[in-house]
Order: sequence, then structure tokens, then C-alpha cells
Amino acid sequence: MSDIPIIRHVSDTALWVAMYRAVESERPDALFHDPYARTLAGERGRQIFSDLPRAKNHAWPMVVRTQLLDELILAAVEQDGYDTVLNLAAGLDTRPYRLALPAALRWVEAGLPGMIEYKSAALKDARAFCRLERHALDLADETARRVLFARVSAAANRALVITEGLLVYLGVEQVQALAADLHSQPACKRWLTDLASPRTLRIMRRYHGKQMADDVHFQFAPVEHAEFFRPLGWNPVAFHSIWDAAKRLQRRMRGAWLLDLWLRLIPGAREQARRMGGIVVLEKR
Repeated sequence: MSDIPIIRHVSDTALWVAMYRAVESERPDALFHDPYARTLAGERGRQIFSDLPRAKNHAWPMVVRTQLLDELILAAVEQDGYDTVLNLAAGLDTRPYRLALPAALRWVEAGLPGMIEYKSAALKDARAFCRLERHALDLADETARRVLFARVSAAANRALVITEGLLVYLGVEQVQALAADLHSQPACKRWLTDLASPRTLRIMRRYHGKQMADDVHFQFAPVEHAEFFRPLGWNPVAFHSIWDAAKRLQRRMRGAWLLDLWLRLIPGAREQARRMGGIVVLEKR
């Protein structure tokens, strides 16, 4: 058995998630269609999807997370007047190409140089619906990210921040520093991020932790849940549970009906299930 981990770098997680979008897009009842996902995932993404234990069984939360964020982004732009989207650690996200976004919307992606180069080459002939720009930087570089945040904020009236699949790989102090930097920018009014519970973190580590390189860790899942962000100047105004959305979208885990029966018998169990994972809507105080 090889000692080489399946996930060798944090960028591999973007290839992995792209495969989930590809598989969903090819369903006859697909929730969304990403025509670029399979190409972006490439052979490496297909191999990760094939080799990672239980990868196929864990497709449903990834698919639901994607759809939830699609809905929340469109609502922010169409209903709440956000003119700029700042997508941090954007990975292989293709929303500017697959969502019907206004042509005047400014969509700013930030990501690691290697990922930005790979993605730009793969999508060089694709046409975005909105004004798309990409910035290659390591978000761990505080000076570089503050410069980018300031530039984006200076040209925006209302900027929506997205961190999808990012915070879980950061430590508490790193999340606090990122929250402070975003809060300091006047135009950054709303922040959408996925959030896992400590219990979910333990499950993720159990199934995938041993398959990841030493410098790729699942870390962030605060016991305070969404309230973690309130002292940092970000008020949690909504939490969209993956568990609830999966039922609405008909993308539930296998045997979910049986688990529902069990949850009804234990006081507080259903609320714990709801809080295991979801999308938090944060508004700047």
C-alpha cells in the first residue's frame, strides 16, 4: 500500500470538489449545470474521487452546499443590490460562467498562483456573464490580502464576500485575522461561508484525515458555531442547514428517512443534525 496521501496539497481539494459538480451536472435531474467541471477536475480529480474512501457517499453535502450558495449569491445580487463579489480561495469555482449574473457585476477571484494559472488556461475560451478578474496570491500573506481587499472595497458600493471550503482548513487565529481584515473594509457588507460543527469535523477527520498530506488539515469548527463571528464584528443573521436543504432539494444521504425517525426520539438531536453543517450569512455590524 502506498504511503503517498491521496490529497497531496490543498489545491487537490478543488479538483475533488469539481468532480462532485461534474457528477451532479450529468444527472438527468441536476440541480445545476457546470459544463466545465469535468474538464477542470481532470484526471487528477477523477483519481481522487475514485480513490478517496466514501467519496461518492459524501457527494450530497457538497452538491447541496453548491446549490445553497448559488441561491444566496443570486439573491444578494438581484434583490439586495450587491455590485461586487469577492470570492476568496476561489479554487475551480465557475459561477461567473454558469450563473445568470448581471453584466455590470464585478466578480473578483483570489487564489493560489498555480490554481489561478491552471484555471485561466482551462477556461481561456469560456465567456463569463459578468466582469471577471483574477488575482494570484496566498491569502496567508496578510499584506497582499489587505492590499487586494482595499482595492476591491474602494471600487465597490456593496461587496459580497464568499469563502467556500476555505475556513475549515484554517486555525482559529487565522480566521480571526481574516475576519478583522474584511471588517476593516467599508464596502464589505455581507459574508457567506460554510461552517461545520465539531462533530462534523471529527467525522471528516475519521474518513479523510489519513488520506491528506501533513500540511492539509481540517481545523476550524468552533464550538460557538456561528456566534464565533459576532465578537469579530460580523453578526450571524441566518444559518442555512445542509440537512434541511438536502431534504428540500432531494439530495439526502442514503438512509436519511431512518435517521429522521431516530432523531425524533432524542431530545435536541434534530437541532444537532441541523447544525452539523451549513451556510452562515454574516452581516457587518
